Amino acid sequence: MGTRVSYPVEVKQKAVEMRLAGVSMKEILRELNITNKTQVQTWVRWHKAGDTHRFEQPVGKQYTHRKGPEYSSELER
Repeated sequence: MGTRVSYPVEVKQKAVEMRLAGVSMKEILRELNITNKTQVQTWVRWHKAGDTHRFEQPVGKQYTHRKGPEYSSELER
């Protein structure tokens, strides 16, 4: 199994912006040093669905569909 890579939120947002602007996937991967095109496709899907809070989730952590991270109190929010 491959090594999981964590990308900063800024890289994810930039990749989505570039893709929506019509930049080729090959160019996005090269310029932002992203190894997997499927990852960019996932970020674009999250963006279109309004799930941009998922850009901040840790690698391997999946939140319940359409919900952000769970907090134990209002104060943590």
